[in-house]
Amino acid sequence: MKKLVVVFNPQQWPLDVHDVEVISAKQYLTTPAYATLKNVRVFNLCRDYGYQSKGYYVSLLAEARGHKVIPNVKTIQNLKTPSIVRIESEELEDLIQHSLRRLKSDTFVLSIYFGKNIARQYDRLSNELYKLFQAPLLQARFSFQKKWTLQSIRPIDLGEIPPHHLDFLQRTAREYFSRKRYTGVRPSNFIYDLAILVNPDEQDPPSNPQAIDHFVAAAEKQGFSVELITRDDYSRIGEFDALFIRETTNVNHHTYRFASRAQAERMAVLDAPEAILRCNNKVYLAELLALNRLPTPPTLIVHAENKHEVIQRLGLPCVLKLPDSSFSHGVRKVGTPEALKARLNDMLNQSDLVIAQAFMPTDFDWRIGVLDGVPLFACRYFMAQGHWQIYNWSSHNKNDIVGDAETIPVAQAPPAVVETARRAVGLLGDGLFGVDVKEVDGKPYLIEINENPNIDAGVEDQVLGPELYSRIIQALKMRIELKLGLVNGRKAEV
Repeated sequence: MKKLVVVFNPQQWPLDVHDVEVISAKQYLTTPAYATLKNVRVFNLCRDYGYQSKGYYVSLLAEARGHKVIPNVKTIQNLKTPSIVRIESEELEDLIQHSLRRLKSDTFVLSIYFGKNIARQYDRLSNELYKLFQAPLLQARFSFQKKWTLQSIRPIDLGEIPPHHLDFLQRTAREYFSRKRYTGVRPSNFIYDLAILVNPDEQDPPSNPQAIDHFVAAAEKQGFSVELITRDDYSRIGEFDALFIRETTNVNHHTYRFASRAQAERMAVLDAPEAILRCNNKVYLAELLALNRLPTPPTLIVHAENKHEVIQRLGLPCVLKLPDSSFSHGVRKVGTPEALKARLNDMLNQSDLVIAQAFMPTDFDWRIGVLDGVPLFACRYFMAQGHWQIYNWSSHNKNDIVGDAETIPVAQAPPAVVETARRAVGLLGDGLFGVDVKEVDGKPYLIEINENPNIDAGVEDQVLGPELYSRIIQALKMRIELKLGLVNGRKAEV
């Protein structure tokens, strides 16, 4: 992706930074070649962002041209609105008080260069303010009256930076514009930038480290520069062309915020926030599948008024599920009226609605992977040793927590199972999904739809091998090129 640094006067640009083109605001606004460029990231360092100024129009026209720009017009407006500054900074209340607690004066000015401050003790505060107000160069002003308060935050011009800060600014700028890559391949070899969201501390991530390596290799072959990011990189989402989430998702979670932010930035994203919202709520899925007459185990959406109907409608044993449970967490089998009452009351204290389903024992569940409506892989997930679920979190033996898995060609899976999975995903639109299906007496029963399915090396890739990773990356690349008006590298015909 081409990087443009736009300043008022390039001759006054004091930094030596590789892989960026420094141009004037006048060039960007008036040269036709810049208006038609695709796949561009613009860093607006103009000295004035005032309404209808050149700096303002750089960000405004960058958005109109489909260029990724920092700061965008919304950020420029927010920086000029004191009430928004105060509201946005409220969530940093504790950090502000902690960071400035040792100061003796009544005022404090914090210079933020690409998310950092020259004094390391203010780095975290600088980074958090940059996340809220994404402009490359900022100055925050605080005052103390009983407690520290952020009075204002504004962009600053390069000419305002003290000479003794320039060495620090040079180092920070180089790090900012040429961030560390996953591999040592030169950034100029790449067309697009891909962020893969991971959590290094997650016990059971949706992709193991070997699979992540395969995704990186597949992406680099298709022209992506790849960086593994974590929840701490939220402020950097706009730097990329695509986001691939390989961390367990949930709605009340940073993964959903990442997906929403990526979508707002018009990035390609797997998985989309709508998919996370829908698939992470079993009440929604139960209603959706029932209304569309897709086969499921006998199901009841339980609430305080109908909880006495569970035994009559479903019998015992039955399975109770919290709406936002994943990886078998929040899923319980109950076999007696007493256990049902106790477990159901506990769950209803956590959620006003709970899913109850008839218990359908099988040796394994089918997992059909579906990518943009096309079946991708077919796995048998066997139950954990001596347990009724694929995961047995109560096992003291680490090797018995997860059952075995076997992947077969999609063409060899039962056609009714594959077709049921395909129909279910069709209700949710394009994306990457894993559909869990039980087969009882030759009939398929939908159990769950996952928008963040496992793709583990040695399991889901047993049949397709590297092609599995390549096809998923290709789906992301296609999304980027559709947004850019390109298909297979050429301008799309409209």
